[in-house]
Amino acid sequence: MRIVLDTNVLLSATLWEKSSAGKIVIILLEEGCEYFGSEGILNEYSKVLKRDFEFSEEEITENINDVKTFVTLVEPESVERVVKDDPDDDKIIACAVTANAGYLLTYDKHLLRLKHYRMIQIMTPEEFITQRNEKGAENV
Repeated sequence: MRIVLDTNVLLSATLWEKSSAGKIVIILLEEGCEYFGSEGILNEYSKVLKRDFEFSEEEITENINDVKTFVTLVEPESVERVVKDDPDDDKIIACAVTANAGYLLTYDKHLLRLKHYRMIQIMTPEEFITQRNEKGAENV
């Protein structure tokens, strides 16, 4: 299973291991799911760590290196303008398209409104787990 984590899910999963996102990312990783990201996502992740959490450059580098241990980076192809209310979110969609992801996990309201793009299902990590449990892990 190929999954792209939006910046907000990546932050939640890596900063608060006991968060829902943190637990879900670990469970899915243990089950062999593949996570994908891009330099654009990591750049946004770095900016938020600095701006909102006042991380030092050393702490940011350490976190980025940790993320790179479980996220495969892709170089996104451009996509048409998809997220009309927040064009900056188009880089997340582009990453998911390039990674040939089946899922995009996010807490971003603009992305969640889409519900899907092409063959990519867009949902929160909690919705993903609920769907997975309802359908059975092998069918998701």
